[in-house]
Amino acid sequence: MEKIEILAPAGGFDSVLAAVRSGADAVYIGEKQFSARASAKNFDNDELKQAVAYCHIHGVKVYVTLNTIVFDHEFQRLAGAIAAAAEADVDALIVQNHGVARLARQIAPALPLHASTQMSVHTASGVQALYEMGFKRVVLSREMSREEIKKAAKIPIELEVFVHGALCMCVSGQCYFSAMLGSRSGNRGACAQTCRLPFSVNNQKGGYALSLKDNSLIHYLADLQALGVASAKIEGRMKRPEYVAAAVRACVEQRDLGFITDGTAQALRGVFSRTGFTDGYYTGKRGKGMFGTRTRDDVVAADDKLLAQIRQGYHHEVQNILVNGSFSAAIGQKATLTLSDGAHTVTVQSEAVAEEARSLPLDEEKIRAQLCKTGGTAYALQLSEITLDGNLSLPLSSLNSLRREALERLDALRAHIHHYNINEVNIETPVPYRAKAQTLRVRVPKTKIGSGFKACERVFVPLFSDVRELERLQSEGFAIGVEIPRGMFGREAQIDKQLGRVKALGVSHALCHNVGALYQAKQQGFTLHGGFGLNLCNTYDLLWAEEYGLTDTELSIEMTFEQVNRLGGNIGRGVISYGYLPLMLCRSCPAKSIGLDCKACKNQSKMTDRKGKRFFLRCDGCCTEVLNCVPLYIAESEISKISTSFHIWRFTVENYVENVENIEEINDFSMLKDKFTRGLTRRGVE
Repeated sequence: MEKIEILAPAGGFDSVLAAVRSGADAVYIGEKQFSARASAKNFDNDELKQAVAYCHIHGVKVYVTLNTIVFDHEFQRLAGAIAAAAEADVDALIVQNHGVARLARQIAPALPLHASTQMSVHTASGVQALYEMGFKRVVLSREMSREEIKKAAKIPIELEVFVHGALCMCVSGQCYFSAMLGSRSGNRGACAQTCRLPFSVNNQKGGYALSLKDNSLIHYLADLQALGVASAKIEGRMKRPEYVAAAVRACVEQRDLGFITDGTAQALRGVFSRTGFTDGYYTGKRGKGMFGTRTRDDVVAADDKLLAQIRQGYHHEVQNILVNGSFSAAIGQKATLTLSDGAHTVTVQSEAVAEEARSLPLDEEKIRAQLCKTGGTAYALQLSEITLDGNLSLPLSSLNSLRREALERLDALRAHIHHYNINEVNIETPVPYRAKAQTLRVRVPKTKIGSGFKACERVFVPLFSDVRELERLQSEGFAIGVEIPRGMFGREAQIDKQLGRVKALGVSHALCHNVGALYQAKQQGFTLHGGFGLNLCNTYDLLWAEEYGLTDTELSIEMTFEQVNRLGGNIGRGVISYGYLPLMLCRSCPAKSIGLDCKACKNQSKMTDRKGKRFFLRCDGCCTEVLNCVPLYIAESEISKISTSFHIWRFTVENYVENVENIEEINDFSMLKDKFTRGLTRRGVE
């Protein structure tokens, strides 16, 4: 069984040093652009090459994050970033965006792709889909339990699991809270960490209903390794190098020793904590104990003395590469040094010729003492063979030069491994899509709907609706489709079974918000409709969607109408024009922060922020959506000006839909007595 990889975060070169010298097997870093941690220092092209070379010399892999959604006008710069990563010889790209993956394959076909946790992959079906798409590795959602990870591990693809660091309240890739409140998009690396602000549930004051303790699964490394997980990932590209060192050391000790020493455990907790850690998702104990905030005591714990102590542990270069060497010298000839790391062999000769010694001849002890001075390098040198022909003399400076030149050549061979073939790709301005006509679709939370919705081109109801109700709606003339839940954790079997039931009724359209849902619906022959949760936002995304077999798709809710109108491709596309937009998709329900269970909640809880704004919480028995405090509303006159083939009303908490007999009754949304929002359709996101 291969050892599980210890994967460390690095927001800057100091953190690269801390990670490598503390024993990391790999690091993940971000370029200056297109990184989901835009606030980290990140790396320009020269710094990236330096970091990759340093890591490779030490036998450490480097993965580069391009894990944000990308808009069409950025694709020329994106192409440059992909080429720069390939030129730097990185070991993989971590991507969120299907369009980014598509472009990366064109530019550097041999460069491995890892699917970011931002892709929201949380089922074995999603892992299978990405495996068939050619991804080498999937970074699983943090919210998955042990049993769910175990099921995903049966697929022959590398899995990466977060084992330590911050927990977002929302499933990664599905958070729009920061974007909606201040245009700072988490999907663009600009999250304002709205979830760390005070939020109370059902008017109980003083709560932090969206703030979770930090995740820590370090004690489960042996279990994860046994399951077949390839990589143990530490979160924290925005954290200090001391945190990186402490977390890496804890992981290495747990993996290699079977326990964490007391000093390392104390350092790890002291350097960063939110009232301790949680393993609630992995163990399935998703209750009140998962919630926590960073207190004054937590901050004080990371004092200068502790930080200095941690720094001392990685202050000096680590000599973790064993090199075997042989040396030979003869009177009247140049001395020769050969070094090998097992994969590479270099041979160098001295400039000076060995002479006959006049007094003290060169001996093995002096040679070893001089050639094995490899401090400040990655190498620990052993000389297995020394051949001296006669009593000879050679300047010590010549020995030093031999050692230096040989190690530099070894550095060069180790630093550049892959030698990717890099293609030039012409990024053309797409021909804007022009829809022939626009239709109206609706999404409703239950099957009791007014007869007026028969006029809609498609009505999406929950997948787990009563099949008798679906049969009734079909018989009454509604054009029914089913929406697969956005949160599918552990429910693939039930979803497959229910898809089979509704397909038998003649319902053949499925709205899918992630690749796992697409895969399962595709396997059963459904007509595929993409949901907003796929975050499709550029022409390359839409080309991928068409190639995968989608009929049409909702676009990202983080796009402006101007961006929508510039999209190319031939696939049908649409936007949400009404609805309380889901700002978060949570597996740990905010109501549990006050100990409220489902029986007491009755799916009626609300959350209030510090300004008194109230947000609906809607649970489907598996996950909870946090809905915006005001509905999105885009007037018909505005919708008609954008290049889409449909628009959709997304109903969630409204009751009046049950009685609508004529679609015109709500076409002007006269019931909007309170404030509404136009979302990000005008202001966009950073």
